[in-house]
Parts: sequence; C-alpha cells; structure tokens
Amino acid sequence: MELAQKIAVPLAAMVLFLMAWEGLVWVNGWPNYKMAAPSDLPPAFWKFRWLFLEMGWQTLWRTVLGLGLAVIFGTMIGMVMGFSRIARDGLYPLLVGFNAIPKATLVPVISLIFIGQHDFNTVLMAFLISFFPIAVSVGIGLSTLEPEYRDILRSLGASRLTIFRKIALPKTLPEFFGALKVSVTLAFIGTNLVEIVSPHGRGLGALFKSGETNGDYPLMFAVLIALAVLGIVLYYGVLVLERIFAGWAERPQS
Repeated sequence: MELAQKIAVPLAAMVLFLMAWEGLVWVNGWPNYKMAAPSDLPPAFWKFRWLFLEMGWQTLWRTVLGLGLAVIFGTMIGMVMGFSRIARDGLYPLLVGFNAIPKATLVPVISLIFIGQHDFNTVLMAFLISFFPIAVSVGIGLSTLEPEYRDILRSLGASRLTIFRKIALPKTLPEFFGALKVSVTLAFIGTNLVEIVSPHGRGLGALFKSGETNGDYPLMFAVLIALAVLGIVLYYGVLVLERIFAGWAERPQS
C-alpha cells in the first residue's frame, strides 16, 4: 500500500501539472509559437526521437561524470575542512566566494582555456557547479561530530580510521545525501549551460538552442520536459542509494 502511494502520488501531481499547463494555454488562446501546450509535445518527441535519444545520452553521461567527480573531490575537501579547523577557516571563504560567481560567466572562460574540448568543458562545468553543496555538507557534518564519542573510542584504543568508519561516516551520510540531491539538479544546469552557449555544443542543450534558432517552440518545450525527466531519474537514483546506505536515518511517518 505504501509503495503504491509513493508511485501514485507523484504521478497524480504530474498529471495535474500537465492539465493545469494545458488549461492555461487553452484559456489564454496562446499559439504554440508563444507557449507550447503539453498536447504539442508528443509530435515533437516523435519527429526528433532519434535526436532525443542521442542528445539525451550525451547530456546524461556528461552530467553523471561531472557529478561523480563532484562527489569524489567534494567529499575529500569536506573531510579536510571537517577534521581541520585551520583548513576550514581557510577554505570555506574561498568556496563561498567561488560559489557566488555566476557560473554562466565561467563558460566563455573555460571555452577559451580548453578550446575545442567540448566534452571536457561540459563535464568540468557540471563538476564546478555541483561540488560546493557536497563539500560544505560533509565538512559541517564532520566538524559537528560530538567529541565525547571520539574520546571514548580513543580511550578504547580505536584508530583514526576506526573512528571515521564507525562514527564520523554514519554521522555525515544524511547530510551527504541531502546535498547530493541538490547537486544532481545543479549538475544538469552546468551541463546545459555549456551545451547551449558553445557554438559546437552537443546534447539536449544544443537541441534546445536549435529549436530556438528555428522558432520550433514545441521542440524547445519538449527538450525541457526531457531534461526534467532525466533529473527526476537521477534524483530517484540518489534516493535508492540513500535508502541502502542511510535508510536508518529516515524517521517513520506518523
């Protein structure tokens, strides 16, 4: 019953959203070159189905790779900040300042530095835009570890590795997965920034730009829906991992 509810409720919400979207276009009498309706999208998906498969895969693997790098390096930086107050005081202002820079302004800079390296540029942007929440969450989780636990384990002869594995890692996992859910969507934003701006871009962002250039608004909205679907798939993938590794932290619903 609970599983059926978890599937039915999101589906019902999506259906209601699409109905409201269709109704808004119908009530205002907007043509599809001004605002495409959900009913305009299936023909666009079918007409460009092979492009959606090809471009969607290119966007997906670059996003996943950039997100994976963000997890690795964000966790490493977070561990350094969590275990060293000096490193935390030195690195945190730099990370905050870097995160405050609009990432769209970095796209032409990266493109000039790595000319012609479209795949690398796209993965790099996905990494740059998504590693900050992970680094901060891991750093905060480790820095707020209760010292009593460490003192007790040290008095029992536990090594630093044992303390990290038994206490610090489980303590940090809920914050880590919470940040990872945010980073999933941010990684897609980074990927599409490069795909849209780059003159030789590939992926769903380039397909969106093609629709904009040709005035094909149903194609543009279809790309947006495809990006949303990919984001939802990755988000639920993170939820599955969270259930496996940090399911103990979930509070039962009353």
